[in-house]
Amino acid sequence: MREDRYDDPAFFAKYSQMPRSRYGLEAAGEWETLRMLLPDFAGRRVLDLGCGYGWHCLYALEHGAAAVTGVDISEKMLAVAREKTGSGNACYIRAAMEDVEFPDAAFDVALSSLALHYVADFGAIAEKVYRWLAPGGAFVFSIEHPIFTAYGSQDWYRDEKGDILHFPVDNYFFEGAREAVFLGERVTKYHHTLTTILDGLLTRGFQLRRVVEPQPPERMLDMEGMCDELRRPMMLLVAAQRA
Repeated sequence: MREDRYDDPAFFAKYSQMPRSRYGLEAAGEWETLRMLLPDFAGRRVLDLGCGYGWHCLYALEHGAAAVTGVDISEKMLAVAREKTGSGNACYIRAAMEDVEFPDAAFDVALSSLALHYVADFGAIAEKVYRWLAPGGAFVFSIEHPIFTAYGSQDWYRDEKGDILHFPVDNYFFEGAREAVFLGERVTKYHHTLTTILDGLLTRGFQLRRVVEPQPPERMLDMEGMCDELRRPMMLLVAAQRA
């Protein structure tokens, strides 16, 4: 995640107005499903890769985590995270997740929320996380779904009136960088196939506990565009465990 668009003032201003930025986890469409995949945090040492505003760090602390370490490349994001969680048992590191290093077995839980699609080499991160986790440790993450990242534009195919026809999927097996438009700005993301993600965990020693394609909760379906999220998967949620 070496491209830091979030410290760009214009981009960060737009991001800060998103519902999940303003209102936290309850405003995230995938949260109700993701929450069910999370382990018991009581007494655990927690790592959050791509921690952003620190919402998941705060949740872990509120549910008894002994210590939380958040990693993010954006100083603007980390400033908000520090304000939310205070100085207690939370530590924040400004770094790309590809570059940060920790001792073996330093954590009991590793989290990552919608950040791993900014990483070129998913397998390398999975290998690192496996080393950083103590035996039996949990790795729970959300990532943009391979169907959502494959074509690159991440926008619907529309007719001449602007009405949605379908969502394009192409070049699925050609993994690598994609130029997407997010919040009206060009952002580089990385497409990984489902095999790369799931088999990449298995071949590095993880056991898969749950794999879920979340749907928006019924309470959000009246929000603009939310019903369209039922037409194709946008995210993939994975809960894995270190042997």
